Amino acid sequence: MALEEKREKRPPVTPMMIEEEAALRNGSRGLPPGPWAEAAGPRPRTTERHIAVHKRLVLGFAVSILALLAVTMIAVMLSVRFEECGAAADGPPRAGGNGSLSGAARQPPGVGQPPGRPEEEKEVRGGEATAEEEKEEEEEEWQKRREPPPWARPRLPRHLRPLHYNLMLSAFMENFTFSGEVNVELEVRNASRYIVLHAHRMHIEAVRVAEDKLAGGVRVARSFLYPQTQVFVVVLSRSLEVQRSYNLKIIYNALIENELLGFFRSSYVLHGERR
Repeated sequence: MALEEKREKRPPVTPMMIEEEAALRNGSRGLPPGPWAEAAGPRPRTTERHIAVHKRLVLGFAVSILALLAVTMIAVMLSVRFEECGAAADGPPRAGGNGSLSGAARQPPGVGQPPGRPEEEKEVRGGEATAEEEKEEEEEEWQKRREPPPWARPRLPRHLRPLHYNLMLSAFMENFTFSGEVNVELEVRNASRYIVLHAHRMHIEAVRVAEDKLAGGVRVARSFLYPQTQVFVVVLSRSLEVQRSYNLKIIYNALIENELLGFFRSSYVLHGERR
């Protein structure tokens, strides 16, 4: 009887207690079943993997914006450099109608020219006028023969045959000019005192004609450029002899053209730099 009296008396189990225990097992945080219990239930949370994916997307978007800005800046810089190069390319003096160049383009860079005196300019102008008059007189003589002169024909005359060319060129990239020297070995097929060869947009500094390698030279009466047919004409004081060989030497200079003509220049872009 004593033992039975010492046992604790437990409260009776009620239906309310059973519902609360079932709610705890179901994860409703002790709330009775109903709309409040459903609202207070556990919800899925964003995992670390989803956060990493979001960070990568944001980083990729930022990198793409930076790349776009860099490409835009490079394009602007290249356009500015192209404009500067175009202005520099247009800077050197161009050849005139007779192929002559200004004094700055005739000589290599760093070589100055002494200022000309009025007397020398008058002599040069007088010599040019005399050469023009002689050319007009010769053209009139050819017209009397009812045939065009050799320099006005569409093809070169066949009284000379070139056997060998020796060409030397020096290019000056500072002002896009070049100087050249050519030696041509000629064989005479028909007697003539005219040497006609193709040339255009260049300044002729000197012309020499020598007979063979040991004989003396043949005096050059005059020479001129004929832009209409793009030829250079050498008029000699006497006719060249048939079945003889001569050496023609020409020293000249000209522009390195910015178009597909003669000795021209081109460019390309490498690593954002125009070369």
